[in-house]
This record gives sequence, structure tokens and C-alpha cells, in this order.
Amino acid sequence: MKLPNIGKLDKKVFDEVILPKLGRRDKNVLIPPMHGVDAAAIRISRDAVMVVAEDPTFGMPVLMPFFGWAIVHICASDVAVLGAKPRYMLISLLLPPNTLIETFKMVWNQINDECKKLGISIVGGHTGVYPGISYPLNGGCVMIGFCRKRDLRPASNAKAGDVLLITKGVAIEAAGILAYQAEEELKKIYGSEFVEDAKKLFFQMSVVEDALTSARYCHAMHDATEGGLINAVYEMAEASNLGVIVYGKDIIIPEPAEKICAYFEIDPLTSISEGTLVIAAPKKNIGMIRKALRKKNITSAVIGEFTESKEKILIRKDGSEEKIKPVENDPFWEAYFRTLR
Repeated sequence: MKLPNIGKLDKKVFDEVILPKLGRRDKNVLIPPMHGVDAAAIRISRDAVMVVAEDPTFGMPVLMPFFGWAIVHICASDVAVLGAKPRYMLISLLLPPNTLIETFKMVWNQINDECKKLGISIVGGHTGVYPGISYPLNGGCVMIGFCRKRDLRPASNAKAGDVLLITKGVAIEAAGILAYQAEEELKKIYGSEFVEDAKKLFFQMSVVEDALTSARYCHAMHDATEGGLINAVYEMAEASNLGVIVYGKDIIIPEPAEKICAYFEIDPLTSISEGTLVIAAPKKNIGMIRKALRKKNITSAVIGEFTESKEKILIRKDGSEEKIKPVENDPFWEAYFRTLR
């Protein structure tokens, strides 16, 4: 057992170090900390539930012009995937010494604008300048929402026979960030028009609309963050104590994501993909979900099903089968740091 070089702790470390030591037990905690589950749910009345999520956001230099946008949507997504509408936010925004006031104003204005669009009130937090960090950092954004207990849609609630559906496609975040980070390098290979299209993927890094649109028709939802689609599907099946079959031929890979992943020699199925919502829903509801998503101009695809068997299988496009396992190292990070070098 060891800590990763970068990124989230793996399940083994989480289960052995964090899970046994969660302070005082409380019967009102309906969804406690679990590996692969994005937020907690706390009962506040007979049928009312408060959903709470917390997330940091890494201030990559090339993405500073959109940093405020990313903070709000990434954190709000964690509440929305549980079936609750984000309503309140607290934020710890940490700034390195010599940060320009213009930079701070730009980030804060974006946070304010996106909160207004999503109907979120900023109710507190902590903002200050501290040594030891290189770029502005969301040290922790707390997002709060509310719903009825019966409307919760945790990743652990998939049922055997549920259809597996995804929105938008895979490697959304990886390709969107790399399109900015390696802009000049990619222009030489694919041209300026391609890179400009690829950059648009960055602004698909939100599942708030996807989740709130799909929640009434499904059993469970999860977003594909670190480890991409494969990790998200594994976490969902494992949390639900089920098996799963994924058909590679049906997975949407947006053309910019496919080409950028090919250039950096990373697997789009295991690359970070905030913006890809993974949904488990009864077969009879799939048509309604996809119709509702189309009305919001959100693409979707059926890519598999959950099973009683505990086996988790990916059938690649060429027909080969492989077991779905936790993704230990998201390949995006090596590609990202390669561009810095």
C-alpha cells in the first residue's frame, strides 16, 4: 500500500486508512464516504435530504482564463449526480504571492457568473494569499443541494438488468485541457481549425444539466473523472455489488478526443473525463432519457448493461475481452506533464 504520485487515493488506501476512522457515527448520514461515490447525503427531515460535496480544483496555468468556470461546474456536478439541484456554495480560494488583483477579479467574476446561471448562492468560504503554491488553487469548494430521499441517485444504486448509458463521449476533460496546453504542438499536426474545435470540449466539463435531466428516469449516476469511463463503470458496478458488460464499439469517442489521445498515446477509455455522465437505468426508461437529453442538445449512447454476475467485462472494438479493473494511473497526467517539459 502506497500513495499515488498524483491524483486521488486508490480504493485500498481509502478503505484501510480513511474508512475506519470517520469520527462520530450519525444515523442521519444516509450516504457516508465511499470510494467512487461523489457526495454525501444527510437526512434533515422525514423525507428531505441535504447533499454535500467537496472538491479541489488544480489551477493549471494555461486554463487560468477559465478557472472560475471550472471550479463551479466541477463542484456542482458532484451534487447533481446524486439527484439534487446545487443551491449553496462555500469556497477556499488560495492565491500565491504576487497574484495580480486583475487575475483574482477575473476568477471571482467567473465564479459569480456561473453560480448565477445555475441558481447557486455563495454563502461563505476563505480566500487569501499563501506561499508554497505556484498557481491559484481551489483548496476546497463545498457544494450543497437538497432533494427528497427517494430521489437520491448514488452510484451504488445500479440494479441488475439496468442499461448502461453515457453522455457526450469519453476523454472530454483530457482532450479539452490538452488542446489548450499543447495548442502549438497540435496545430502543427492537425491544423488550427481542429485545435479550436478541440478546445470546445473544455466547456463540456460539466454534468449538471445531464444529471438533472436524467435523474427522474434512472437508478444511479456517476461522472467519469480520474481514470475515465473505465474507472467510473468499475466504481459504479463495485459500489452496487454487480457485474457489468461494456461494448467498446458503442462508446462515443469525439473526433478531437480520439485524435488527441492517439497523438499522446493514451487510452481515451481510461483518461480523465469530467463531463461524461454514466447512467444506470431500467431498459424501459432509456428512450425517455435520451429524448430528454436530446432536447438539451446532449448526445448519449447505450454502451452496456449491469448484471447479477460479479464479472466486469469490456469487449473491445476488435472483439477481444478484458476484465475491467480500477485504473491505477490516469494516463492523462503523464501527457500533461510531458507538455510542461
